[in-house]
Amino acid sequence: MGLSEHAVSEISETLRHLLADVFCLYMKTKNFHWHMTGRHFRDYHLLLDEQAQQIYAITDDIAERARKLGGTSLRSIGDITRHQRLHDNDRGDLTAREMLAELRDDNALLTSLLRDAHSVCEENEDVATTSLIEVWIDEAERRTWFLRESVEQA
Repeated sequence: MGLSEHAVSEISETLRHLLADVFCLYMKTKNFHWHMTGRHFRDYHLLLDEQAQQIYAITDDIAERARKLGGTSLRSIGDITRHQRLHDNDRGDLTAREMLAELRDDNALLTSLLRDAHSVCEENEDVATTSLIEVWIDEAERRTWFLRESVEQA
């Protein structure tokens, strides 16, 4: 691979945290998709379903990238909870606007975490992972934008 043992360890650990955050965001997005109510139910329901699919689509890429480097990935739900930095939301009393605002903020935080991961990979000269992360940053920024616009209209 050409990466040092230290680089593989550092990048894999970064990817484990990132994967846990992505799973957390996926589950929260599906939760809010399932429990959306209100006047714009259909639009928000479809928006969140589309976003959840996009979020879930990168999980395999994150995990497999760590494995390609020779590292490990997450192994269980417990592993996810030990590594996640985003927070779950089990509340049942949120309005549509509150759900969208929370997802907006979480996607913005994920963008920041992706930038941090990009820096780790760049410092370790892992060009392939930095390239993947650049696409994920763009996707997270787009989700944040759509949610921001939806919150302003809600």
